[in-house]
Amino acid sequence: MNHGSHARPTLYLVDASLYVFRAWHSMPDEFQDAEGWPTNAVHGFARFLLELLERTRPQHIVVAFDEALDSCFRNTLYPAYKANRDPAPEALKRQFGHCKALCIALGLEVLAHGEYEADDLIGSALRHARRHGHRGVIVSADKDLSQLLEAADEQWDFARGQRWGADGVHARHGVHAHQVADYLALCGDAVDNIPGVPGIGAKTAAVLLAHFGTLDALLERIDEVPFLRFRGAAAAAAKLRLHREQALLCRRLTTIACDAPLGHERAFERRDPDADGLRALCDALRFGPMTRRRLHEAAGVEFAPA
Repeated sequence: MNHGSHARPTLYLVDASLYVFRAWHSMPDEFQDAEGWPTNAVHGFARFLLELLERTRPQHIVVAFDEALDSCFRNTLYPAYKANRDPAPEALKRQFGHCKALCIALGLEVLAHGEYEADDLIGSALRHARRHGHRGVIVSADKDLSQLLEAADEQWDFARGQRWGADGVHARHGVHAHQVADYLALCGDAVDNIPGVPGIGAKTAAVLLAHFGTLDALLERIDEVPFLRFRGAAAAAAKLRLHREQALLCRRLTTIACDAPLGHERAFERRDPDADGLRALCDALRFGPMTRRRLHEAAGVEFAPA
């Protein structure tokens, strides 16, 4: 895709945690730092980040991390939110810290917050950037994030090499970008332990939203549901009546918050790298010469082999 064809400057928004977790699960546990802690996730994340930086050479980029693992505002609304997940082991938490430090040393803007998740930080940064004339490219495979896409934006599943804009969401998920939060509120999201409306599956949720447009319209016109031409329409209406409040609660969980505090007003421009910090990290994490060279090149820092 020719980025030059877009008149608007592009802000890359990276869903870092997805790629850290992927590396943690897929990279062999053969790498250790100077203190003997595993570094497989940092190695995998560094590889991903380098490939992204080398391919896009972004001028504007933010890397969002999940820090709100159990302190997120969603846990207050619904204590079972993400309760299906095991807490991150200490060895992984340490690596998250290293990944963040690596981004900062490379001069990339890092976003993390105790009460907002990476999705919220990405949504808030994108809203902020749009006001300054940017379009967004969200680097993540997570379907939740598709709800943020507007006309000029794209989502990029980096590992699969697939990119789509707002108009490509329907082909992938059966609903439009602006319906994703309502869709997940209806059929639930097992990944995040969001129940949705019991008995309403993905197909039914998509059919209902195709007809009514939004969850609000659907709940207002619930009496029309039994007359729709799909199998189990009457049963679906009964379930919606019974679980109306749950559907509305779930939507508060599935809707990305675009008003998270981002600290100071940011341009999200790449900053000057921290050459000393980068060197120290490479030593502490025992990166090999190849990775070191690529990191230094990505940062635009003189590389002196050890």
